[in-house]
Amino acid sequence: MKNLLLLMIAISLLGLSSCDKSKSDSKDVTSVDSDEWKEMDSFHLIMADAFHPYKDSANLAPVKKLAEDMAMEANKWASAPLPEKVNNGDVKQSLNKLKEDTHALSELVKSGADDATISTALNSLHDSFHGIMEAWHKGGENHQHSH
Repeated sequence: MKNLLLLMIAISLLGLSSCDKSKSDSKDVTSVDSDEWKEMDSFHLIMADAFHPYKDSANLAPVKKLAEDMAMEANKWASAPLPEKVNNGDVKQSLNKLKEDTHALSELVKSGADDATISTALNSLHDSFHGIMEAWHKGGENHQHSH
């Protein structure tokens, strides 16, 4: 169990250290122009169903039930074309990290990890998700989102 947690931390640190801070000057063909990001919204629905019961009453049953679905949704999101306003290396890296961390959470649940380990992974995943949401809403005047 500790080895899996250490592996998750190492992967996270590796991802952060290799983060591309530059933004491409040319238009990426994997970009879409849109005011909506349906993949983010789809992931958010599952994250909310998994995270809020934990946050509100330390109930991990929903995340244990939804972890695999969340991992599949993270795959779809990371593979989808990015809206133009977030089509940059930082967001791509964050989405890949989210995908990896979501799969790691799913594996923790499947392996029967203890609640403390699952809680730590879920909190970290939630923070990563909110980082991507902030990138999406950056520049928005009154974006407020509470979890």
